[in-house]
Amino acid sequence: MKKILEDERLSKLNHSCAHLLAQAVKHLYPEAKFWVGPVIEEGFYYDIDLGDKVITEEDIPLIEREMKKISKDGKRIFRKEISKDEAIEMFQEDPYKQDLISRMDENETIITCYSQGDFTDLCRGPHVETVKELKYFKLLKFSGAYWKGDSKNKMLQRIYGVCFDTEEDLSEYLKELEEAAMRDHRKIGKNLNIFMSHDLVGKGMPLWLPNGAIIRKNLENYIYEKEQKLGYKHVYTPCVGTVDLYKTSGHWDHYKENMFPSMKVDDEEFVLRPMNCPHHMLVYANDLHSYRDLPIRIGEFATDFRYEASGAVKGLERVRCMCQNDAHLFVRPDQIGEEFKKVVSLILDVYQDFGLKNYKFRLSLRDPEDKEKYFDDDEMWNEAENKLREVLNEFGISYYEAIGEAAFYGPKLDVEVKPAVGPEVTLSTCQLDFLLPRKFELSYIDREGNKQIPVVLHRAIFGTFDRFTAFILEETKGLLPFWLAPTQINIIPVNNEYHLEYSESLYEKLKDYRIELDDRNEKLGYKMRESVTRKIPITLIIGQKEVDGNLVSYRLHGSEETTTVTYDEFIKMIKEKIQNRK
Repeated sequence: MKKILEDERLSKLNHSCAHLLAQAVKHLYPEAKFWVGPVIEEGFYYDIDLGDKVITEEDIPLIEREMKKISKDGKRIFRKEISKDEAIEMFQEDPYKQDLISRMDENETIITCYSQGDFTDLCRGPHVETVKELKYFKLLKFSGAYWKGDSKNKMLQRIYGVCFDTEEDLSEYLKELEEAAMRDHRKIGKNLNIFMSHDLVGKGMPLWLPNGAIIRKNLENYIYEKEQKLGYKHVYTPCVGTVDLYKTSGHWDHYKENMFPSMKVDDEEFVLRPMNCPHHMLVYANDLHSYRDLPIRIGEFATDFRYEASGAVKGLERVRCMCQNDAHLFVRPDQIGEEFKKVVSLILDVYQDFGLKNYKFRLSLRDPEDKEKYFDDDEMWNEAENKLREVLNEFGISYYEAIGEAAFYGPKLDVEVKPAVGPEVTLSTCQLDFLLPRKFELSYIDREGNKQIPVVLHRAIFGTFDRFTAFILEETKGLLPFWLAPTQINIIPVNNEYHLEYSESLYEKLKDYRIELDDRNEKLGYKMRESVTRKIPITLIIGQKEVDGNLVSYRLHGSEETTTVTYDEFIKMIKEKIQNRK
């Protein structure tokens, strides 16, 4: 999908088209007043006060028609510099522009406006030369928007649009939007009853419904089994901690703005935890450790809370309450390379199972000039960053470096995955940390009987179960693999009178799987369509042939072909699906 904000020409086109939209609205609704109309990644929008008028679906084609009429007229677009007093005089009947002008810097003596025919608007520009260049545009959606984003202010009408240089580019973009809408995990999640949200619970606090809980539990089981085989020991720790805990770790100084406010209980001050590493440091510190004990791998499926701006919250992808697939590996310095390789191998193993191929590795480093964000210890940072480079190079992994993207306590490897639609997302991470073990005074006894400080690897394979579920729903359009699907098998008797008894016997035999029996008195075609809509991987159709021959006829989702086999052959087929977990 084209990145409009990063393309100078597209940015100029969309900026100009926002003015074209405003001019058309002014023609159709002379009393309209305008707030702001910026370029955004998806095109542009304009916030408009239409008095008592509320935009409807029927209004959009009328506005587009007027925009095309103005464009064909071909008026030139003129830039003009005016003084602040002239601007106040020019827009004296528009309180929104008056507010913009009044808040301009006192030193900003020159203000620019742009005119096209009978319409003039405040703007810094730049714009195209004539409105004739604005041929290929589309108004995409509309919504309400509070003036200045404040719910105490008046609700304005926000109209979104996009503009391109060619009809082909516009058509391609609209197809991409259509595909993105089909893959939007929020829509899929609602249609398949996977998760919900409610204002009484709060923004960014999703509720996992039974179908979603099945998906999440299977993901947990999947990664738990892999971690068990690799020697991880899982724990449970509280989802709150004292402020002193995060002052000790350094998160209070470096991460406070991303945390929820603290709360006082008796004589203690608590905060919802944003991450689990401080808790795991204390778990390690609970016992004495010899060099022989290391590496120690502590894992947890942990609920964390981070403050996200309400405008950034999005379904399961960006939330304020999340569950991390988290682990901390406590290692000797000589074990860093081998353990880091094992983490990368686990990431690649998981990605292969889920069919993820379009991804890249990013080595996130500190910005040496940023003394506020990053712990100030050049020797520690140089050692940590060089160690990760050394391991990556030795492992033969292709990566690129990103300055200023490290955690405050150490560099990290991020895996950026390209989804079917939209920008890249970071799923897996592995961070190298020399700092927190010092802050918590962690130690182990070396061969000579001396105390040494371990090194910690922070790692998350799925990242969070929330974001990974959102990613998988969009990748598959909700058609999850058999082992992960909330309902795996749906049995449909052709005629309840003759075929229900055999269908019920199959239902009882297949209860080890997530199975449903559709015994409603509905037509076969209706029940089949519903099974497809619910994206159930396997649908059994039981008619007289199946009853007489003790057979099973099944149809895989997305196929029009019905396959008839013996019961034993059917069981063998679905067992292979479970074992392969592909």
